[in-house]
Amino acid sequence: MGKLAVGVAVGVAVATCAVAGVVVGRRLRSRRKWRRVVGVLRELEESCETPVGRLKQVVDAMAVEMHAGLASEGGSKLKMLLTFVDRLPTGSEIGTYYALDLGGTNFRVLRVQLGGTRSSILSKDVKRQRIPQHLMTSTSEDLFDFITSKLKQFVEQEETVSEAAQSRTRELGFTFSFPVKQISIRSGFLIRWTKGFAIEDMIGCEIIERLQAALMKKGLDMCATVLVNDTVGILALGHYYDADTVAAVKIGTGTNACYMERADAIIKCQGLLTSSGAMVVNMEWGNFWSSHLPRTTYDIEMDMESPNPNDQGFEKMISGMYLGDIFRRVLLRMCKESDVFGPVSSKLLIPFVLEMPLMAAMHEDDTPDLKVVAAILREKLEIQDVPLKARRLVVKVCDVVTRRAARLAAAGIVGILKKIGRDGTGGITGSRSRSDAKMRRTVVAVEGSLYTSYMMFREYLHEALNEILGEDVAQHVVLRTTEDGSCVGAALLAALHSSSSSSSEGLHRRR
Repeated sequence: MGKLAVGVAVGVAVATCAVAGVVVGRRLRSRRKWRRVVGVLRELEESCETPVGRLKQVVDAMAVEMHAGLASEGGSKLKMLLTFVDRLPTGSEIGTYYALDLGGTNFRVLRVQLGGTRSSILSKDVKRQRIPQHLMTSTSEDLFDFITSKLKQFVEQEETVSEAAQSRTRELGFTFSFPVKQISIRSGFLIRWTKGFAIEDMIGCEIIERLQAALMKKGLDMCATVLVNDTVGILALGHYYDADTVAAVKIGTGTNACYMERADAIIKCQGLLTSSGAMVVNMEWGNFWSSHLPRTTYDIEMDMESPNPNDQGFEKMISGMYLGDIFRRVLLRMCKESDVFGPVSSKLLIPFVLEMPLMAAMHEDDTPDLKVVAAILREKLEIQDVPLKARRLVVKVCDVVTRRAARLAAAGIVGILKKIGRDGTGGITGSRSRSDAKMRRTVVAVEGSLYTSYMMFREYLHEALNEILGEDVAQHVVLRTTEDGSCVGAALLAALHSSSSSSSEGLHRRR
């Protein structure tokens, strides 16, 4: 009996040790898997680092590239396009004006009444209209017939009987956010379509002529007096509200910037004469590139798989269209490294499956157990039952990707300020120290959902702006949010050039 008891005890001990060994083994394997996932995060953090020294290098590179783009055509990744807008609204504009905004699968028509004192927009009516898919690949005549028919309906709905009876020709600002070779403030030729449009008979054609022909065909007494892109409209609206506005930035699905430059600094157009001695320059800054930008393997892979590899490098690091896909690629790598998130979801193999608003929602999830993160992973990416510590890891990935984007956007803005001598250092060729440089109040108009709707992005951008400029200088720089600038700004520019079209029309590119 004693031997039997001893045997049982030994057997139990051996079994216990075996079970303990299995448990310990599982824990060790689990820890190794977790360490691999954490290692992916650490690698991402190191690759995305943006210390202030590096940001200042990006600032310098941006200013240098701006200078090169102004010096010669093709001299820089920045196109630095002339807009032929040499004056901005002052607030003294009076009357009723229209705008048409075509920049994607939707277009907008707008009517504003201006009261003649700064910030006095008496009324604003906007209508958004989706463009049918078949018209995006049809003919220019079909597209403009559709647009002008909707514009005519809008005019008839909004105008009173007395307004309709007036003999004065209605004036329109046209925001056309596609690549254009502009030769005057109301004339430009389409270089190529983007954003899903492929209307072959329009390429190389004069845009306002096509619009004006469609307006005449519809019997609509309206004259398009200005042709601008969306950032120029934002700058115009910003300046209408605040005369210290010198630049405009759009940070949404895509990104771009424009600013007011001295005419004598535009070397590639020597002898360019403007009534103000200045001109708004459309930077097309999404194409900016510098070796100082902190690029990761995920950026490289995404770029190579994109329809435009080695193009729009800056945009691919900071704009809303791409941030969600960078996050997707990081999460996919984590899932391949470990089963912390369960088996690899097929959804993670689909490019651009996660849009920026969902990434922002996960990043800003303030519930104790991160319920929003769990719901988005489950419903959008089909990743089930993610443990809390892994959900925290997801939030951290969102934070790293967003922080890098916001800080680089801030560096881009300071690059513009440096080029025009508003960064407290005396500009690109200045040698004054900060103590010598007299800072003027400087306003940058900003639009775009990434900035206006994503609080963490906005906070990181402001934080970086203060770090780069220093508190003494940063207090003079104001980022002011505008709304509907691409549309309202075009109407304001139409008003500005309404009664003095001779001076603006005389400003044109020499062929």
